[in-house]
Amino acid sequence: MSLVRPITPHLWFDRQAREAAGFYCSVFPDSQLESVVTLRDTPSGDCDVVSFELCGQPFMAISAGPLFRLNPSISFIVNFDPVRDPRARERLDATWAALIEGGQALMPLDAYPFCPRYGWVQDRYGLSWQLILSEPAEQAPPAIMPSLLFAGEACGQAEAAGAFYRSVFEDSQPGRLIRYPDGMAPDREGSVMFSDFRLGDTWFAAMDSAREHDFGFNEAISFVVTCRDQAELDRYWAQLSSVPEAEQCGWCKDRFGVSWQVTPAVLGSIMASGDEARIARVTRAFLDMHKLDVAAIEAAAAEEIAS
Repeated sequence: MSLVRPITPHLWFDRQAREAAGFYCSVFPDSQLESVVTLRDTPSGDCDVVSFELCGQPFMAISAGPLFRLNPSISFIVNFDPVRDPRARERLDATWAALIEGGQALMPLDAYPFCPRYGWVQDRYGLSWQLILSEPAEQAPPAIMPSLLFAGEACGQAEAAGAFYRSVFEDSQPGRLIRYPDGMAPDREGSVMFSDFRLGDTWFAAMDSAREHDFGFNEAISFVVTCRDQAELDRYWAQLSSVPEAEQCGWCKDRFGVSWQVTPAVLGSIMASGDEARIARVTRAFLDMHKLDVAAIEAAAAEEIAS
């Protein structure tokens, strides 16, 4: 049984969540801004929470102060498929031009041994994108796919992480697994050059890198798991939360350092209701929680009705 909603990437910004979401919706086709909800009186002050879709992939973003900074440990692969779109290369180049403005190239847009047209860019907000001209395949790749880079102390864990995540999420499947050959030092022979896998309805990529990087996983990008009820929430929390000191407001961190938000579907419904008093009561209730308590959230939402 799949989750209520596909796993949703969640982006942390200082104060630019609404601006960044609008920019991304202008860059990518089939995209839309869905909602903006302001959480009042949080430890970070008033925070905008933005929900939006890019190429059909749900995203969320929050403006919650400069506590965490985006970095390339988690990026987003954008596939441009010439089989489905004869103008794929032209659209790739136009997307690159939009994302590079005010940003920087991590790998220049060019031809590489693994792809005829590829580039890795960090945009003006610090979010990283890998643009790739897809090669023909039996199964068309998703338009946008989160990619995990296991570097530094995490290097060498990409394969184990993929297997672990597939054990956690129902209806998952492995995809490609390409290993580094001999002679590609500092990367170790047999470690993961590239892999991908499906978790429920969401495809992920993962790879190892032994090169020097001054970044690693942090809370700037987390993944929202939306659950039907407390039992499902408890099950995911028990498997994903491995760092007790990182548990707060439904956020947790797994054994590989990747951050998740395990949340009930009812919370999303409350936040989308537009009822500011109700949203404020629920926000006060969950700010003190570690794992979210569905009954307590529902009680806070119903408090005014009951009185």
